Amino acid sequence: MKPRIAVLGCGYWGSNHIRTLKSLDVLSAVSDANRPRAEGFASEQDCRVVDPEDLFDDKEIDAVVMALPPQFHADYAIQAIAAGKDLLVEKPIALTVEDAERAVQAARKAKRVYMVGHVLRFHPAFETLKSLIDAGELGEVRYIHSHRLGLGKFHTENDALWDLAPHDLSMILAITGAAPIEVRGEGAALLDHLSDFAHLHMLFENGLRSHLFASRLNPYRERRLTVVGTKAMAVFDDVEPWGRKLAVYRHAVWQDSGQWAFTTNEPTYVPVEEGMPLTRELEHFIDCIETRSEPRTTGEEAIEVLRILTAGTVSHY
Repeated sequence: MKPRIAVLGCGYWGSNHIRTLKSLDVLSAVSDANRPRAEGFASEQDCRVVDPEDLFDDKEIDAVVMALPPQFHADYAIQAIAAGKDLLVEKPIALTVEDAERAVQAARKAKRVYMVGHVLRFHPAFETLKSLIDAGELGEVRYIHSHRLGLGKFHTENDALWDLAPHDLSMILAITGAAPIEVRGEGAALLDHLSDFAHLHMLFENGLRSHLFASRLNPYRERRLTVVGTKAMAVFDDVEPWGRKLAVYRHAVWQDSGQWAFTTNEPTYVPVEEGMPLTRELEHFIDCIETRSEPRTTGEEAIEVLRILTAGTVSHY
């Protein structure tokens, strides 16, 4: 019997969860503080509407996907866990490390699934990139940089760093397998007191360095993760078509008579299975519910993402 899943929060990203869960035949109900909005989705997807205050005690719901403003995630998550529900919580899972820890610890104690919506971990191109790294195809990873730029999505609570960077931080942490030992942030606020541009610089214990640039006030769209290894470099570019999303560059650099020399090579485009990351993420969530297994994107990893965001935040008040 498939799990019965409700979506709490019918905003932009919640609506994507609603439609995808319906396509997977596991959508049980929708819920939102704005009941007319929830009723619209319920009518469209032929499911029930449940008010937020009644959602967690509903015996016909096994799990909840939370896509709320992040300041509400922790308290609602704790209520859901106390009622025996499994959870997928969208990023950021809280606005403070302390709130995130409360929710994740509650899930551990109650033995409930607590999965985090770091959706790009389920992108086929990233999965393929990770397998190349694990197989040693790039050699020792020495540097990672990511650019996530675009125009829009202005929030009253989240700046560019908190809204955009969690995607890339989750991928960087998956590659490094460790938290950074140093984090330095830079930001610029043009519209109000929230950063519209943000840079993060990270140093890891093994000497690996990483740089992240996020912007919500950029004239063009860029979604690029670059990994530099001792054998090769790889680029995951999500703006490119499927056949060019993952490129490996086998450039050569060496020292000759005290001078550095190099040769460049054309990229090799690695075949990637096409698939929607959100669909794959939710299929993984369903599998975790059914098998009681640990999610790929855990609450502990999300807490580490929050620690990095907190350390790199620049105040403009």
